[in-house]
Amino acid sequence: MRRFGLLRSQEGRLLCSPDENQQLFAATIGGLGLTGIIEWAEIQLLPIRSSQIHASVTRFEGLTEFFALSDELDRRYEYGVAWIDCAATGRTTGRGVYMAGDFAAEGGLQAARRTNLGVPVTPPISLINSLSLHAFNEVYWRKHPRSQQPRRLGYAPFFYPLDGVRNWNRIYGPKGFQQYQCLIPRDQAESAMHALLSAIASSGTGSFLAVLKRCGDLESPGLLSFPAQGTTLALDFPQSSRLDTELFPRLDTIVREAGGRLYPAKDAHMLGEDFRRAYPAWERLEALRDPALNSRFWTRVTT
Repeated sequence: MRRFGLLRSQEGRLLCSPDENQQLFAATIGGLGLTGIIEWAEIQLLPIRSSQIHASVTRFEGLTEFFALSDELDRRYEYGVAWIDCAATGRTTGRGVYMAGDFAAEGGLQAARRTNLGVPVTPPISLINSLSLHAFNEVYWRKHPRSQQPRRLGYAPFFYPLDGVRNWNRIYGPKGFQQYQCLIPRDQAESAMHALLSAIASSGTGSFLAVLKRCGDLESPGLLSFPAQGTTLALDFPQSSRLDTELFPRLDTIVREAGGRLYPAKDAHMLGEDFRRAYPAWERLEALRDPALNSRFWTRVTT
C-alpha cells in the first residue's frame, strides 16, 4: 500500500501515506473499516509476464513433513500454501497437499474463464458431514503425487480454488457457515496445530477446503494487522450452535495457550480478553476511530 484517500466525518478528505497522516495510515490498514471511508487507494503490484503459474505439487503424510516442505519450498517459490485433511487422525493428523509456485516467465496474460460448474440450489440441510468429509478428503489426498511434481496451472485454480464452483457456499445449507482462522507463533506452531487439528477431527465437522500456510517475516504497517511470523490455519464449519458452545472455545484455548491470535476480520465469537491480549495496539486504533463509525464486533471486544 503506497497511499490512499480517507474520508472522515469531522476532518473531511485526508491523504494518508507513510509520510503523511502516518498514524491514520497505520490505523486504517487492517483497521476493520473504523477510521473512515477509503475513497481510493494506490497499491504497489508485482510485475508479471504470464497469468500461468509454474507450480510444484506434492502430498505429505503429516505436520512434520509439512514444515519440512515449507522450509524447502518457501525459499524457492514466491507463493506456498497447503490443503489439509481436517478429518485425518492419529499418525496422519495434518496430512495434506503442498502447492508452491511462481508466475511463469511466459504463457500470455489471459484472464480465467467463468466456470459452468455450480451448485444450482441450496439444499435443506448441510451437505458437509462426517461421511462426505472423510470420503472427499481421502480421494482428494490420494489423487496428488507422493513426490514433488511440476505443473502448469492457471492463476485461478492456484489462488482461488473455490471459484471453480459457482455458489459453492450453498453446500452448507440454509444456515451457512462460520470460518475459523488463527495464527500460531513459529516456536509453538507444530504442537499447537496438531492439537487444533486433533480437536477438529474429533468433533466430526469441518470443511473440504482447510488451508494451512506460513507467514513471512515482513512486518505489516497496520496497527491491527493479522499476519505475523508463524503459521495460520483457516477452515469453514457448517453453522451450528455447538460451534460457539463446544468446539470454538476448545480451539480458542489452544490458540491462547500457544500465544496465538484469531483473525478479527472473520470473527463472530472472539472473547474481548483474547482480542485485547493479541492486539495490544487496539487502544491506539480506538483513539483514531472515526466517531461516526462503530461495529458490533468492536463494541463486543473492547468493552
